[in-house]
Amino acid sequence: MVGTANGSRTPVTPRQAFSVVNGGQDPVLRSGPGSIAGSDCGGIEFTREEVEALLNVKIRTKDKFNLKEKCEMMMDYIKKLRMCVRWFQEFEGELSFEHEKLKKLFESAEKKSNDMEMLMNAKEEELNSIIVELRKNYSLLQEKFMKEETDKLAAIETLMKEKDARMSAERSLASLKEDLEKAVRESSSANQKILSINDMYKRLQEYNTSLQQYNSKLQTELNQTSDTLKTVEREKAALTENLSKLRGYHASQQDQLASTKASLEESMKLKEALSSEVGCLRGDLHQVREDRDRQLLLVQDLTAEVLQYKECTGKSAAELGDLTSKSIQLEATCTLQSDTIRRLQEQLAIAEKKLEISDLSSLETRTGYEEQKRLNSELQIRVDEAELKVVEGEALRKKLHNTILELKGNIRVFCRVRPLLLDEGVDNETKIVSFPTTTETVGRGIELVQHGQSHPFMFDKVFTPQSSQEEVFVEISQLVQSALDGYKVCIFAYGQTGSGKTHTMMGTPGSYDEKGLIPRSLEQIFESRQKLLDQGWKYEMQVSMLEIYNENIRDLLASNRSCSTDSGSKQQYAIKHDASGNTHVSDLTIVDVRSSREVSFLLNRAAQSRSVGKTQMNEQSSRSHFVFTLRISGVNESMEQHVQGVLNLIDLAGSERLSKSGSTGDRLKETQAINKSLSSLSDVIFALAKKEEHIPFRNSKLTYLLQPCLGGDSKTLMVVNVSPAPSSVNESLCSLRFAARVNACEISIPRRQTSMRYLEPRLSYG
Repeated sequence: MVGTANGSRTPVTPRQAFSVVNGGQDPVLRSGPGSIAGSDCGGIEFTREEVEALLNVKIRTKDKFNLKEKCEMMMDYIKKLRMCVRWFQEFEGELSFEHEKLKKLFESAEKKSNDMEMLMNAKEEELNSIIVELRKNYSLLQEKFMKEETDKLAAIETLMKEKDARMSAERSLASLKEDLEKAVRESSSANQKILSINDMYKRLQEYNTSLQQYNSKLQTELNQTSDTLKTVEREKAALTENLSKLRGYHASQQDQLASTKASLEESMKLKEALSSEVGCLRGDLHQVREDRDRQLLLVQDLTAEVLQYKECTGKSAAELGDLTSKSIQLEATCTLQSDTIRRLQEQLAIAEKKLEISDLSSLETRTGYEEQKRLNSELQIRVDEAELKVVEGEALRKKLHNTILELKGNIRVFCRVRPLLLDEGVDNETKIVSFPTTTETVGRGIELVQHGQSHPFMFDKVFTPQSSQEEVFVEISQLVQSALDGYKVCIFAYGQTGSGKTHTMMGTPGSYDEKGLIPRSLEQIFESRQKLLDQGWKYEMQVSMLEIYNENIRDLLASNRSCSTDSGSKQQYAIKHDASGNTHVSDLTIVDVRSSREVSFLLNRAAQSRSVGKTQMNEQSSRSHFVFTLRISGVNESMEQHVQGVLNLIDLAGSERLSKSGSTGDRLKETQAINKSLSSLSDVIFALAKKEEHIPFRNSKLTYLLQPCLGGDSKTLMVVNVSPAPSSVNESLCSLRFAARVNACEISIPRRQTSMRYLEPRLSYG
């Protein structure tokens, strides 16, 4: 398929994109105006059958001794595989973008539904809080009302007691009056007692006066009590009225809640009511039309009668005027009825419109719900399909990626030339390093000039002094990815002192753009680990760091590391290789890590513990071989797979000549140990290149530790670092020759450590 400017694709026949390598014909590539710049695939689409056919192609030549033809066919085959892999990466990116888009749509729909539900819940909670508050107010008012009722009963009881006292006083006064009358009647017989009786009468009158005053006081208090009782009655009525209002407000709130919950039922009832109203209006319209027809018939009958009367009897003009006035009245009645019919028709149209709006609203609500439900199901199906395609694409990517790396060779060599330093003073001298620009050597060739003689070299990739750390990492990123796929991967930097090995591997501290291969590799691995979680992969990772100093192993992560004797070091840290090709170092500190930040902290800690020194060739020279190991264990329960990968990142100490380094004392011993271990590495590489039966891995701790990486059980990359300074031309030439020997080695195909049955995710490293 060919991309266009607006993002669409036009079909291209994939079978025309490449030809079988055995036929020796060049592939025909077709690209459109929207093809990606710098992409080798040029917009070509590959099917599964064509990919399988491409993977199963066997390279054959007419003359098996014609290595040049075989190499050219191999390069063509590798180019086709690169096109296939890049096309698949673009396709995988599109799938990932579509997956994210569908996922966002699904999340937005789900969020909208959740927002609606939260809004309804908030409304319901608000109404419930209002009801609770009204109930509290009702309880308070009821308590206040009961208190006032109690006060009222107490006042009535006091009034009744005062009334009883008044009645008793009145009874006493009545009895005294009777006694006085009796005394008056007996006055005639008891004259001698008149004076005493008069005194008694006066006292009785005074007592009567006091009783009358007390009675008036009681009457006043009774009136006041009556007024108080009336006030209490009015307050009771006001409270009762407020309580009834609150009850009404409470009932209205409950009705509002019920109306909110039953909006759909009300709409249906409204629809039925409108339907019945329309039926009634139609009946009224029919009746009015019948009345109008009857009136018209009556007008016609009257008109006929008028004519008949005019012709037959010739009645007077007065009767004719009456008939005319009746006719006018009948016409006015007809006009009025016509207006009534028109108004009824308008009301009918309005009612029908309301009914139609209600039907549309109900239909739109139901349709929107069904559409949302259907859209959610479609989005879920598309998400599942996209996830399945991502899993299948990841499996195909791993297969193609490993096929390309196997064809390129398991020991690959990159060359990097560092920039000239300001203090090297080469302004007036001829440059000793150049980079050919021919088609075959561009990006892969380098020439070194010594004493006027040119020495050309070819590697898998050559980086100029202008190449950035990012450009170098892009070339090794797929190799780092193989560690997550279950392979052993080894990347090590080689070169003379001051050629930029540590800068390539570690970078510049505190600078994001100048980060080295080790921190960038760790960031990529942890990002890939997070992405593979969606496919069911769970990874556990462990880190160890050591250095080989003077043929002794030092643990850079040990909490209580101290300078031990040589014999103590040999006894403490021993290198072992098991039957599966795994390397173990006894008593070495291994730390579980979960993020790249934790590994960066451990790297800084190890860098502070590493052995460095000053020589005449480098202010900060690494005096030991630094080995960083990341062990990866991955489990996929759904696929029942378990993989174990290892990533070794090694910063070798720089080779140097004693005459130039000016080393003495401890520096002399360090230089001799470094040169001896690098010489042992050279012996191993030469033995592998010659395919000798005995490979001298045990000649040094470095070669014995790298035995699985160099012996064919690992994917290995060597980055040879070269100084462009004329003073270092001899060391640079030695480094390039050694790298060429490494690039010529052929080893067996590495094995992937995986299992189809489910295993518990555990690490069995020493």
